[in-house]
Amino acid sequence: MDKIIARNIKKLRETARYTQDEVAQALGVTRSAYSNYESGDREVPYDVIEKASDFFGCDMAVLFEENENVDAMILASAFRLDGMTADDAAEIMRFKDIVKSYLKMEAIEAR
Repeated sequence: MDKIIARNIKKLRETARYTQDEVAQALGVTRSAYSNYESGDREVPYDVIEKASDFFGCDMAVLFEENENVDAMILASAFRLDGMTADDAAEIMRFKDIVKSYLKMEAIEAR
């Protein structure tokens, strides 16, 4: 499972064109820890998985998918800021969480 999560967070990061430093800062971990998550050398804690799904704008389940097209599942990752601060990342994560919740509500209503 760790290798699947590792592959997916790396693919999402590369698709969104973020550096490991930028993602690590947004997730509140060191770049070294994040690098270990991406390589599968270290298990990704649940809270980091949750933050990553908010940051990348995808449902948390996407990170567990064994799907080569995981980058197509990004909901709202069009945000790309050069020189992004931790506050910027936090705001983006909050917005993406709102978008994800809205899309889930729409899906429930459509049933």
